[in-house]
Amino acid sequence: MPARADAQRNRARILAAAEEVFTELGPTASTEEVARRAGVAIGTVFRHFPTKRDLLVAIVKDLMARLADEVAALAAEGDPATAFFDFFTRVVDQAAAKKSVVDLLAESGIALDVADPLDSLGQAIGALLAGAQAAGAVRADVRLDEVMALLTALSQAALRAGWDADLRRRTLAVIHAGFRPVAGVS
Repeated sequence: MPARADAQRNRARILAAAEEVFTELGPTASTEEVARRAGVAIGTVFRHFPTKRDLLVAIVKDLMARLADEVAALAAEGDPATAFFDFFTRVVDQAAAKKSVVDLLAESGIALDVADPLDSLGQAIGALLAGAQAAGAVRADVRLDEVMALLTALSQAALRAGWDADLRRRTLAVIHAGFRPVAGVS
């Protein structure tokens, strides 16, 4: 039986509030604060997410699904010459912004099964890459596995202390330059 519309809305509000709360307040944030910001009772939070672990796992899975949707929309409708670079930058920026959520997962020893969302994300990024290559914005010899490795590495780096906006900007500039075709080289 499908969930009632109000239950689905509550779940979405709880996830959005939890992502905001944990990003802003870090690992010490309470589920009571999540409930307050979501505008629901604490019992509603626990009905949807019996433990903090369940809530954290749902946040990460929701983020992965949103990224896959975003990259699919960019591949279908974005400017192929810029969409790939814009998305790459947003992923790294979001990793830095979600540091507290990732820290909480690591502290809790929570392992996530994100194989399905990662597969969907990889397929969508592959389409975005192909569009950028067809537009001549990305070198033809850049492969999806290389892009995924760089996204993963930079996202991990964004979680480290000392990784500020300036370092992120400079690092992305180097990576983006490496993706771009070099004049006179085939």
